[in-house]
Amino acid sequence: MSLTARQRVCAVALAELFRGDGEIMASPMGPLPALGAKLAKATFEPALVLTDGVASVVDPDGATESWMPYRAVFDVLWSGRRHVLMGASQVDRFGNQNIACLGDPARPKVQLLGFRGAPGNTINHTTSYWIPKHSKRALVERVDVVSGVGYDRAAALGAAGRFHEIRAVVTDLCVFDFKTPDGSARLKSLHPGVSLEAVQESTGFQFSLAGAGPDAIPVSRSPTPAEDAVLDRLTGGA
Repeated sequence: MSLTARQRVCAVALAELFRGDGEIMASPMGPLPALGAKLAKATFEPALVLTDGVASVVDPDGATESWMPYRAVFDVLWSGRRHVLMGASQVDRFGNQNIACLGDPARPKVQLLGFRGAPGNTINHTTSYWIPKHSKRALVERVDVVSGVGYDRAAALGAAGRFHEIRAVVTDLCVFDFKTPDGSARLKSLHPGVSLEAVQESTGFQFSLAGAGPDAIPVSRSPTPAEDAVLDRLTGGA
């Protein structure tokens, strides 16, 4: 598998989500998020715990390091020692996530996965999201159904605190975080070659900007030569 330049930037952005997490369980969902978590562990977060999703703790290459039965996952989850990197059919400006259905919940146009573990994830431990195709359909002003709890609802529910953190949303165009006074979205960085106008045109909500203004928005970093080597090893690319 050979990665494009943009996929490599996205893999690094996804890896950076885990920076500083230390010895917690990483739960990335999807091929590129999994690659990002493996990259983080193989480079700057060696204590990160990766699992095979069944019963083992594994290294970045998939070799078994120790036993971890599925029942133990819930002890980790409830204790807050987990960072899940989920997908989302919709995310809104406060980080609320929808993976349940599209349209009126009473008569949905499209049935999706359901709520799954999203409510418990978002009030018990750190959660981030990966949007592989940045669009107004995915990044909306208001989600049709709240599966994962964002900052506005967490505050209203009294769930805001050390276990509730929506760290970031990484897309194929940029990275959003929620480091604003009201917990709304902020454009943290643009991927190389992506303009602010392209992100604005493809986003269904208003967002604030990191940096001193439109001309000073940080650029998502590209992989270092060492990280490129790790990505090539993990993907079998060159």
